[in-house]
Amino acid sequence: MDDKLLKDLILNSLREDIGDGDHSSLACIAGDAAGNAKLIIKQSGIVAGIRVAKEVFNAADPHLSMNTFINDGAAVKHGDIAFHVSGNVQSILKSERLVLNIMQRMSGIATVTHEYADKLKGLKTQILDTRKTSPGLRILEKEAVRIGGGMNHRMGLYDMIMLKDNHIDYAGGITNAINNTRNYLKNRNLNLKIEIEARSLEDIEIIMSAGGIDRIMLDNFNIENTKAAVRLINGRFETESSGGITLDTIRSYAECGVDYISVGALTHQIKSLDMSLKAF
Repeated sequence: MDDKLLKDLILNSLREDIGDGDHSSLACIAGDAAGNAKLIIKQSGIVAGIRVAKEVFNAADPHLSMNTFINDGAAVKHGDIAFHVSGNVQSILKSERLVLNIMQRMSGIATVTHEYADKLKGLKTQILDTRKTSPGLRILEKEAVRIGGGMNHRMGLYDMIMLKDNHIDYAGGITNAINNTRNYLKNRNLNLKIEIEARSLEDIEIIMSAGGIDRIMLDNFNIENTKAAVRLINGRFETESSGGITLDTIRSYAECGVDYISVGALTHQIKSLDMSLKAF
């Protein structure tokens, strides 16, 4: 994760929540009161966000102390204690919800990603996330994918070229889209990988004839056509399957020989992992 982006995200989130003060805590707890709290796992899964939680506590109050018992990426079960945090009670309380929101969502993503990645054991295929992330939270959600055993696709529109159906249609076809892109990169002295979407085996023929790309996305191909596409491409370009692939079907697609499978559900159809921060 980019440290500056993470710091900015945390500070903005704290400002959003605290406003002109945590009046609930200010109203009933002495300003110099000290105490302890523990992060209790209440559901089995893969924990993620421990590092981020430490950064949240530090941003809220550098004097808070965190003692970690479980690291990011570890399998956890109900009743496990991930960490203790000690220090000013008001500081702990104003950090509590942000820590839980981040860790519950990140852990949910890591857990789902781990389930998908586990289906690919023994195969060369890697699981990828997408840009289907919560606005403003992408760095956290993509970090959770990595923690869960997946890989990140591009982070945004700036670090890889992806020519999808709309780009191709607006550009006037596959060949125009590729040629325009190559000229654009050359004229600006940019070194970005190019991925292009194929909607049929015929599209693949046109793409390979044009050349000059790095990866072909097989969009909404069925298993039979995916096998045919992998044979046709024959290792000349990286291959990525995408579109409607589920936990039940992912291994069948991977067995076709594709290099990558991207799954938007890793970040936009997840259930947060249950946990709580309790005083002790």
